Amino acid sequence: LGSLALTGNDMKRGGGGVPLQYATSMPYDGFFDDDQAIGAIDYLRMFLAAEGSGLDAPAAIIVETVQGEGGVNVASMEFLRDLRRTATEYGALLIVDDIQMGNGRTGKYFSWEDAGIQPDIVCISKSISGYGLPMALTLFRKDLDIWGPGEHNGTFRGNNPAFVTATKTLETFWQDDALTREVESKAVTLCHRLEAIAEEYPEAEASARGRGLIQGLHSGVEGLAQETIEEAFRRGVIAETSGPTSDVVKFLPSLTIPEDELLRGVKIVEESLHHVLVERGLRSKVMATAGRQA
Repeated sequence: LGSLALTGNDMKRGGGGVPLQYATSMPYDGFFDDDQAIGAIDYLRMFLAAEGSGLDAPAAIIVETVQGEGGVNVASMEFLRDLRRTATEYGALLIVDDIQMGNGRTGKYFSWEDAGIQPDIVCISKSISGYGLPMALTLFRKDLDIWGPGEHNGTFRGNNPAFVTATKTLETFWQDDALTREVESKAVTLCHRLEAIAEEYPEAEASARGRGLIQGLHSGVEGLAQETIEEAFRRGVIAETSGPTSDVVKFLPSLTIPEDELLRGVKIVEESLHHVLVERGLRSKVMATAGRQA
């Protein structure tokens, strides 16, 4: 229930069956409009400083550098650095949830490296095994290791094959920056294609967002993102939506995907979007791709 209390998703929170405590949600980077005088960090610091805010001094501040399930919202490097300074000032640990964004998803191995910060605790999982096997690691400062032997345990043990594949993955892909450069290159390609799709289909009220190989296509048309991924599935591409109202088509390709396969997958999603718009009567049947009629 502790980790469940951290999500803002009503449906998933409801699965706990009991009130969720000991976690207070704060606005993420970009929550406030640019023309508003206050930013997310200002808001947090006001709550921490005000004696009557009702917010106890936090033991930790936890953040995703990119909110994958939250709608592919990207935190700026400045926001992350300010968050690190704020946590230090108020004696709170800074925890980075890198379960989905770590392991090279944004380019470098850890998603927070580009910000030049040092978290106190890092949670990683998913891609860590390199082979789809269940594995999760919690990294933390040595001085935080205060449990005695057997004090923090459970009936689940480490998956032995996952340790083997994870080790091999680190040895194969992370001895140099080759994979980082490959991810960054394909990220530019993916970003440009999504921006072109958003421009080509104004009826979708779409905008591209993301970082590295976690990209999203947000739509202001209710239900359009969900219908698009359903059509894409029928055409052979598995995608999912994210965001509070499932309004973002999320692109989460393999880090090692060949660029031609990446573009082929994006093309299918674009064709699916076109199909849905035609079915809704929002688009003619003539399809154009990135400004060129096809």
